Amino acid sequence: MRLIKEVEEWRTFADAQRGDGRRVGLVPTLGALHAGHTSLFDAARAHDDVVIATAFVNPRQFDDPDDLARYPRTPDVDRALAEAHGVDAFVEPTLAAMWPNYPDATPTTISVRGLGDVLEGAARPGHFEGVASVVAKLLVVTGPCRVYFGEKDYQQLAVIRQLVHDLSFAVEVVGCPIVRDDDGLALSSRNVQLSAVARARALALSRAIADVAAAPARASEHRRHLRDVLAGGDLDVVYAEVVDAVTLAPSRDGESGDARALVAANVDGVRLIDNGPVLLKGDQ
Repeated sequence: MRLIKEVEEWRTFADAQRGDGRRVGLVPTLGALHAGHTSLFDAARAHDDVVIATAFVNPRQFDDPDDLARYPRTPDVDRALAEAHGVDAFVEPTLAAMWPNYPDATPTTISVRGLGDVLEGAARPGHFEGVASVVAKLLVVTGPCRVYFGEKDYQQLAVIRQLVHDLSFAVEVVGCPIVRDDDGLALSSRNVQLSAVARARALALSRAIADVAAAPARASEHRRHLRDVLAGGDLDVVYAEVVDAVTLAPSRDGESGDARALVAANVDGVRLIDNGPVLLKGDQ
């Protein structure tokens, strides 16, 4: 596995692969890798000729400096996992290379109106501007590719799909299924911050998602059940919403068909999210 630090080396590597007729798969991460990330590496390995992974803790998507400081960093483990799962080039760009003006504001920013303003965007102002801006840069440097994201960050996936569509990137966005631990908790780099007691309480998130997926109901009934389960787990609920799976607009009673349930809660100061598909039962 090739370890790359410099943006131009990364660009040159990707260009050379395509020049030799190879299809490039890109997996962007913040590091602190786990089985959810390695499932993305495996998906890229199965569908592309060359896999590039990036590990960059992007400060522009953290609205809380303390959250940024606490975010886990495990570079040695990350490199070993990437190599074990067939990553050809592991990119660890420097902060100076990605955002030369930091900590001053970067003059150029990208926002995706609507999709980036609700749910996580409403609770964490500027978060999706940071996400959209860094992903745009990753795609510009890498060039034409498939890019892989997990559905655990469902709103992020929707934002990136819109970004790629609107800016006509020569990129195919691939969403991959949520990976869960044996107890049902969605894998997240933040899970290591949970105490044993907090982790047990956090299972209310996955339990709520599983419950509403079990049977069709009106949108308001799904929302009420989500909140009841989260409250029963003594979680600090940020949101519990049922939305259109593409636009993320709130679903309304009377609508039928596919929708998405999304929840977020703070568990002893650790922010966790989860989501899953639901069926809406229209009024009879």
